[in-house]
Amino acid sequence: MKVYNTLTRQLEEFHPLAGKKVLFYHCGPTVYWVQHIGNLRAMVWADLIRRTLIYLDYDVKFVRNYTDVGHLTSDQDVGEDKMEKGAKREHLSPQQIADKYIAIFEKDTADLNILPPDFTPRATEYISQMIDMIKTLLDKGYAYITSSAIVYDTSKFKNYNQLNRQNIEEMKKGMGKGQIEDPEKKHFADFNLWVFKKGVHKDALQTWPSPWGEGFPGWHIECSVMSKELLGPTIDIHMGGVEHIAVHHTNEIAQSEAANGAKFVDYWLHNEHLNVNEQKMAKSTGTGFTLQEIVDKGFDPLSLRYFYLNAHYRSKQNFTFDALQAAQTSYRNLQNTVRNLRRQTRRTALSEEKLKTIEHYRQQFNEFVSTDFQIPQALAITWDMLKSNIPSEDKLDLLLEFDHIFGLKLNEVTPLSVPPEITILANKREEARKAKNFAESDRLRQEIQAKGYLIEDSPEGPKIKRLS
Repeated sequence: MKVYNTLTRQLEEFHPLAGKKVLFYHCGPTVYWVQHIGNLRAMVWADLIRRTLIYLDYDVKFVRNYTDVGHLTSDQDVGEDKMEKGAKREHLSPQQIADKYIAIFEKDTADLNILPPDFTPRATEYISQMIDMIKTLLDKGYAYITSSAIVYDTSKFKNYNQLNRQNIEEMKKGMGKGQIEDPEKKHFADFNLWVFKKGVHKDALQTWPSPWGEGFPGWHIECSVMSKELLGPTIDIHMGGVEHIAVHHTNEIAQSEAANGAKFVDYWLHNEHLNVNEQKMAKSTGTGFTLQEIVDKGFDPLSLRYFYLNAHYRSKQNFTFDALQAAQTSYRNLQNTVRNLRRQTRRTALSEEKLKTIEHYRQQFNEFVSTDFQIPQALAITWDMLKSNIPSEDKLDLLLEFDHIFGLKLNEVTPLSVPPEITILANKREEARKAKNFAESDRLRQEIQAKGYLIEDSPEGPKIKRLS
């Protein structure tokens, strides 16, 4: 198996730390608002990668966190805490905001058939462990104290920019006259580990006692601590969005490796963004669509999941409602294919040639998913398989096998429930067709279609399908 490692910018052979066991940490949401479908694409892709590993017989321990404190409105340690922003917006406590939006998020992930993580830690549950790691960083000389924060000293960590590959002096030249929260910082790239309840944060809603004073953790320290506590000091896979490469994940590496004295992550995976009509998806422009908004427009959540399957995780994907409609049509066709295949209950004897064909499709599928999770190609080969001449029972077996990765719930597809009035119209149409009354046959076909169903003629007789 091969994966693309952002750390090395190369496709690498995948070798977990301990045989077939995989320690997998995924950056979860900051739970101050409903996650839009761009955020949910990232969640689906982490699920697809996890499902692929399970399909390939790896034993995956999967953690996805909730950030419920410390994530400021800028990654550069400036702005307002996002949880406080949500609390003020809705006149609720930060905890109530977290509870509310975690519940919505978990419903969304369930509707998208995302496997539940093994662990879903909240940052606020690990404050004491964060304090311990900050103590270690201070003791080792990797951090210093200013009047407003405890700050990580990036100059003390060799190869600080190993992940983002930025020239730190060039970064400094390009900073311009941006906001500076802490003038006592030794270097602009130094980042907060603990923020004191003073200055711009004197009215902070979420604070805890610490050996250095009342305050709250910086965002970056949270993932380092939760990952270590649940998976250990070194893990196999850490995944997140490409926007985290420059700062968040770069800082995670620096503090984790300095504190733990061990390599933090062997394989870094980063997903690209979902655009809308070729523009960046954003709540501020009215394009930050939620899953509920998609459902309210008549779309099945699994049609959205099917849409996500059509672009690789490292490629940008463009969302339009036309593209989603096409995905829903394809998904309905796939469901109808399952129904039709299940009607063919006799298993045909397999010739040696057809056995080779079946194995050829399985092998191609496995090669695609084993090479940096090429799900779009795996989906394409699945459709090729369904159009082939292998027996129906074997097509169904392969399709349901492949769906262990796709996660489209094809094993739950039930026979189509057709209203009696549609069945009556279909029977009348078949009588007209046999009587060669083609004008009446076409009229009845159109009437059936206007009611949301499609008639397809086949050697076995007419088949009724629901339109998307």
